[in-house]
Amino acid sequence: MAITGEIFRQNLTELLEESPSGSPELHVLAVDDSLVDRHVIERLLKVSSCKVTVVESGRRALQYLGLDGETGSLGLDSTKVSLIMTDYSMPGMTGYELLKKIKQESSVFREIPVVIMSSENVLTRIDRCLEEGAEEFLLKPVKLSDVRRLKDFIMKGKVKEVEKKSLKRMRSVDCGSPLSATYSPISLSCDPSPSLLSPLSSKNARL
Repeated sequence: MAITGEIFRQNLTELLEESPSGSPELHVLAVDDSLVDRHVIERLLKVSSCKVTVVESGRRALQYLGLDGETGSLGLDSTKVSLIMTDYSMPGMTGYELLKKIKQESSVFREIPVVIMSSENVLTRIDRCLEEGAEEFLLKPVKLSDVRRLKDFIMKGKVKEVEKKSLKRMRSVDCGSPLSATYSPISLSCDPSPSLLSPLSSKNARL
């Protein structure tokens, strides 16, 4: 149990940066062509103890993420972005088009949650964004409760990621350790005995 706890703490330290208040800090990329709306969302995120990067267009967001095709345009902290919040109606590139770029053309950022914001409650628009992979569609004005709910959702996902990394690391430790009288269900996965095989696996073995 001591080894398990130590592995979990190591993974947690690697995955989450600690803010001055001691709470895990999340990095949010906010995209909006409206200066007023950018100030509003930036304020809400900072009140919620999030690190915020704001840009004014989809093109600038792609540049920051290094997805514009230009070498050396990757932002220093872009690979640590935990959430992308983008307005839907923007000139040049809409939030929907930005969403498609991120989800379809990037293996690095594909799993990052993308939230679409809009002042227009258009059902077909909402459905299209959700079908394309948007995590949520928020109606403006965005409220503090919306931001805090999103932060809680992201944090739960990060904790699950830590747990997965811990289990993976524990399996590698168990598989490389000498056999002992003390074992866990995880260690059994290193070399399963015939009794642990599923009926299907056993049937295939007989064939």
